[in-house]
Amino acid sequence: MPPKKRKAGEEEPQASKKGKSDENGEEAPGEGAAAEADNGHGAAAETSQPAAADKPPLKLEGSKVAGELLICGGTNWDLIGRNQLPKNATGSANRGQNLWGPHRYGSMSGVRVRSVISGPTSVHSILITEDGKAMSWGRNDKGQLGHGDTKRVDVPTVIESLAGFNIVEAACGRNHTLCLTDDGKVFAFGENKMGQLGLGNENAAVPSPTQIVYTGPPVVKVACGAEFSMVIDCRGALYSFGCPEYGQLGNNTDGQYFVTSNKMAYDCELVPRRISVFIEKTKDGFINPITNVQLVDIKCGTNHTVALDKQKRVFTWGFGGYGRLGHSEQKDEHVPRLVKMFDYPGRGARTIYAGAFYSMGIMDNGGQLYLWGQTKTTGEANMYPKPVQDLSGWDVRSVGCSNRSIVVAADESTISWGPSPTYGELGYGENKAKSSTIPKEVKTLDGIYIHKVSCGYGHTIFIARNDSEEDKAKIKALPEYNPK
Repeated sequence: MPPKKRKAGEEEPQASKKGKSDENGEEAPGEGAAAEADNGHGAAAETSQPAAADKPPLKLEGSKVAGELLICGGTNWDLIGRNQLPKNATGSANRGQNLWGPHRYGSMSGVRVRSVISGPTSVHSILITEDGKAMSWGRNDKGQLGHGDTKRVDVPTVIESLAGFNIVEAACGRNHTLCLTDDGKVFAFGENKMGQLGLGNENAAVPSPTQIVYTGPPVVKVACGAEFSMVIDCRGALYSFGCPEYGQLGNNTDGQYFVTSNKMAYDCELVPRRISVFIEKTKDGFINPITNVQLVDIKCGTNHTVALDKQKRVFTWGFGGYGRLGHSEQKDEHVPRLVKMFDYPGRGARTIYAGAFYSMGIMDNGGQLYLWGQTKTTGEANMYPKPVQDLSGWDVRSVGCSNRSIVVAADESTISWGPSPTYGELGYGENKAKSSTIPKEVKTLDGIYIHKVSCGYGHTIFIARNDSEEDKAKIKALPEYNPK
């Protein structure tokens, strides 16, 4: 796809022992390698949280845009990413299908949606309606949908126990979910064997929304990795909890210890723990602390984390395989480390994203999209941030990061790419190409303006603008999905 010029003036872990392969059935490249030794950054976390009396008043606002939900990709939630159905889901063998092009959800007709959320390891999704209700659907074998049970749900369904709250944001891990209210409270549900719900215990599963054990200032951002979680408070402080493998919690440890001479386990963080040390490394290997870091955004991959601060600097840490941290090396980082690319004058980042094995950022000056890590199953990885040249000149407003696929909403178009095999998450349509190694426009969405996009492990969800009669007519021309 040729570069486009912008117009002038336009702007399965076990209890406390985590396995090395992806539960969804794909071996994570390099994840089986031993984590790097301690990088010697010193104490990097505080267990204490600010007293409740220190909390300032807060009222968060949700997204200011809304539209209609669209979906494409795999919808046999119990089978996606697995070689076979689990025993408790054998009746789901023929439920769901691969939607090769975008579809309307029949059950969501007339419902205005302001946020859609999934994750690169997630086979479930959350949406937030215009009036602040959280709805969930997809895989639910660990209670990650928040309905109080572990039954699979094929259509977006209101989470009744959260119906009395105004939900403004959510995040999805492999088998767990966080929801954020407008007054800064965080509710968690789903799998908790690694403490990723922040409830102070390692109960196997919590199928009903439960407020995390946290007494600090109101939370303004939430994020989930595969088996860990992150929150940012209203003062820009970062807290992490869950599985510490590869240093992804940023607390200067990978949490490994020996239970016996030949059995290893992980010392998981069961409640939010503040991360207070941020560093940069010089070319000579010297380590300098960075002070006055106030975070404004956080994203998580399978086992790594990307953060953006108020000064538009980017920090990454966790598993370093295939360059996903952007430091020109594959070492794991146990505390947040500055990505030098975004630390030069005029080169700060506007937005950040994280896929399973890669990271992305949009340059604030000029809007160029950068990618580092690996999206393909073969070939070279980007060891440091490199511009996505095919998107030079495009005004990118939303990016969805799947297990390996990427979907972008830019200008009046939707663009996607990703290697085979896919489930239809690229949205190219029936009897069309199923994969693409380069960014390619999604022709099935021609004329439909996409506000936001989010990707799960093998599916993509969109918010399509439906303000005008013309918008509605174009959306109505899409096929309708009504799961049985």
